[in-house]
Amino acid sequence: MNLNLKLVRRHSNYWIIFLMFLVFACAEENTKNDIPESCSQMILMITDSVTATKGYLYTFERTNSESVWKRLNNPTSVVLGRNGLGLGIGLHNAADLPNIPIKVEGDGRSPAGIFELSSVFGYSSLDQMINLKMPYHHITEMSECIDDAKSEYYNQIVSKDKIEKVDWNSSEDMCSAGIYYELGVVVDHNSDSIIKGSGSCIFLHNWADSSETMAGCTAMTPEKMKEIAFWLDAAKSPVLIQLTKQLYLDLVTKWNLPEVKANK
Repeated sequence: MNLNLKLVRRHSNYWIIFLMFLVFACAEENTKNDIPESCSQMILMITDSVTATKGYLYTFERTNSESVWKRLNNPTSVVLGRNGLGLGIGLHNAADLPNIPIKVEGDGRSPAGIFELSSVFGYSSLDQMINLKMPYHHITEMSECIDDAKSEYYNQIVSKDKIEKVDWNSSEDMCSAGIYYELGVVVDHNSDSIIKGSGSCIFLHNWADSSETMAGCTAMTPEKMKEIAFWLDAAKSPVLIQLTKQLYLDLVTKWNLPEVKANK
């Protein structure tokens, strides 16, 4: 056989192997589970549409990444941002959530997607939270969450008395929020490599009334918030997932989500 022909065939075989590798790599990426394998606690919130301001929340646990999710509660009513859902920045692939407006600062939208839950905050002192299994922010008169995109502390809870130079013109005075911030959970939206202007200070927290809407958080009864705060366990890598009913149906297999009948 001609040497040149042998080289062509050999290179052709290399290209076939390379293309097969790409196909398998793409297939693996398309079936990627964005819920960390270490995660064994999930809060799932489902709402009727991208503009809906009310939804239902479910809690789940599993033993490990190979086991099935076990539902722990009946659906709990929650309220969302005044303009519904916007595409958040979290653990998910943004391409999985098409046709959702991108969340930006001040848009009144709660973030859609998968988000880690990193800590609990509240007005009670640490010694009053002895059964808590999460890191805890004790909210004082110095506690502020910075929503000024120009600040180096953007999307962070800080204690004003520990900041050398205040560089923000806008923030949430968390101690003055009354029942809303009496107890809450930090949602890690836009928290890794923070993008300025993409939304800040996103929490699960108390509501005062079931008929109200939020600025971008997800709120519930104080009783349910307390139950969730003390149920969460940092060692179980808890996540929050927020989706419309249609997105949930589209992603239930791809994201390996537990099956629920929305609103039931």
